[in-house]
Amino acid sequence: MKNTIIAIIFTVLSISALTSCAQLMESKEKFTKADTLRGSITSPYRTCYDINYYHLDVKIDPKARSISGSNLFKFTATTNFKTLQFDLFENLTIDKIIYHNQELKGKREFNAVFLTFPKEILKGKQDSFEVFYSGKPTVAKRAPWDGGFVFAKHDSDKDWIATACQGVGASIWWPNKDQQADEVDSALISISVPNEIMDVSNGRLVGKTDLKNGYTKYDWKVSNPINNYDIAVNATNYAHISDVYKGVKGDLTLDYYVLPENKAKAETQFTDVKRMLAAFEHWFGPYPFYKDGYKLVETPHLGMEHQSAVAYGNKYQKGYLGRDLSGTGWGLKWDFIIVHESGHEWFGNNITSKDIADMWIHEGFTNYSESLFTEYFYGKEAGADYVIGLRKNISNDIPIIGPYGVNKEGSGDMYYKGANLLHTVRTIINDDEKWRSILTGLNETFGKKTTTTKEVVNYINQRSGLNLTKIFDQYLRYATIPSLQFKQVGKNVEYKWQADVKGFDMPVKLEGESKMIYPTEKWQILKTQKSIDDLKVTRDFYIDQKILKD
Repeated sequence: MKNTIIAIIFTVLSISALTSCAQLMESKEKFTKADTLRGSITSPYRTCYDINYYHLDVKIDPKARSISGSNLFKFTATTNFKTLQFDLFENLTIDKIIYHNQELKGKREFNAVFLTFPKEILKGKQDSFEVFYSGKPTVAKRAPWDGGFVFAKHDSDKDWIATACQGVGASIWWPNKDQQADEVDSALISISVPNEIMDVSNGRLVGKTDLKNGYTKYDWKVSNPINNYDIAVNATNYAHISDVYKGVKGDLTLDYYVLPENKAKAETQFTDVKRMLAAFEHWFGPYPFYKDGYKLVETPHLGMEHQSAVAYGNKYQKGYLGRDLSGTGWGLKWDFIIVHESGHEWFGNNITSKDIADMWIHEGFTNYSESLFTEYFYGKEAGADYVIGLRKNISNDIPIIGPYGVNKEGSGDMYYKGANLLHTVRTIINDDEKWRSILTGLNETFGKKTTTTKEVVNYINQRSGLNLTKIFDQYLRYATIPSLQFKQVGKNVEYKWQADVKGFDMPVKLEGESKMIYPTEKWQILKTQKSIDDLKVTRDFYIDQKILKD
């Protein structure tokens, strides 16, 4: 799963501000060349080509825990070049690389592979090459929090296989251009598994072939842009449940693949899917992938937002494995994995951050989607109860935004703090219809694209008519939250902000008052008849509040 981040912003982010922030973080943690090779989105060996299409064709041997196969890369040159980079973990062997019926040799550097072509490829040219590979992929020790394959059993002896690789990257099990900044436009995923089980991957099933060698190949076509880490294997002797949702763009096919022994449970539990779609199409706009459909697939790990094939492992319980993460009771009225992981179809899959340092765009908005789901069905106060209840899980340890260019996420606070940042921003905007139009507008503007914190914040600024940049900066780029300080000066009460961002100013509302107050970094006199001890900011603002004593 992913981390959650949230922000509020007041001014346009300058390049120097971004750079200095990244330098501050990198000074605290040392990164290697391997980190840069994996994480850079500006390397000329990556920016020189735009990936258009993959045909991933993989055979899985569950007994040997090995894989073998190939991936066809179709690309367009964005500049003249002769050498490009793709990625595949070192523990997997590249058997050969074929380019126009000619075998080429790649040069490995850690998990990166540099491929030099016989002659320069000119800008605008569409071309292709195919990588054949094999080996024993990394087996995840604690999926989905670490990456790789999961080889499990169910019903005593039935193979149950899954992949999960968000964060570590899809090159842990298949060759690709492993960065979020360039999503493939479409893909064909061909997975061959023993005859007694079947594979469920992303998109639509377009072919099933008995290979006459004890294996069957399943071909899945993805018609929309997709993150590499979303491409998934799910294989066992699944039972299939089909349904249709009458959505805002017409009929959306719903397909559920579950363990046979859990089919009856699924038919009851998965009613939350239609509730989720109703809420999120209201808040965020149409489900982004009608052409590929929506699937829930039972997995031996907790869950992941695999596009159009959401992984489900919540054991048919309400809440998060039967727990309410907010402690309010609202989180036990719906299945956390169905709601949260499906929320990523809008934020994470439809809208994707270019660099995982900006993963709050995925996790903050999706964690906040849980509150919006609650609000849609149980009312605005219930939604607020839920997101405010999540604050007990916030650490305020390190910034939510990580260092850029090294494949490094920021704090896990991107989830709960991110959600509370967004709730705070909504409260500042103070116009629920405008807020909903911002959420749907984000999906319209950045849908099926990759983006950055700067672009998202600028969009919210533009649509809200407010300059929220400094707010977003404080919550996303620093560990601490702003502190609203009060002090008694004679008969007057004075107040100001204490924050890391220079010039920080954020309006807040006091309990029992109808209007906002506008603290800055300078002391001001508060017009109030209340005593200093009775002053309290309303709960919708995620801040610290202190009374300074002489």
